[in-house]
Amino acid sequence: MKSSGLSDMYMKIYETDANVMVAVCDKTIVGKTFREGELVLKLDECFYKGNEASDEEVKHAISCATVANIAGEKAIACAVDCGAIDPGTIIYIGGVPHAQMVQL
Repeated sequence: MKSSGLSDMYMKIYETDANVMVAVCDKTIVGKTFREGELVLKLDECFYKGNEASDEEVKHAISCATVANIAGEKAIACAVDCGAIDPGTIIYIGGVPHAQMVQL
């Protein structure tokens, strides 16, 4: 599937000496909080709202990351598509898909 050039996601990259953490979130849900029972998913703008990113940029960044936090339908689809996230590890909080990835 080709990207239309329009971005539906925000991506922020955090780098330390040992790790690269990527935070990716669909634009439509950034800044919101979702609840499911005792679980809370708070998609803080200060953490997730980086630059607008295309599907290709997200897939590349996640593939190179040591840690990733991913939320939203579009962002999760990119992570699954590039093989970083197993669909069986996705959780839903308030109907929003969320996954974390750690490369050991």
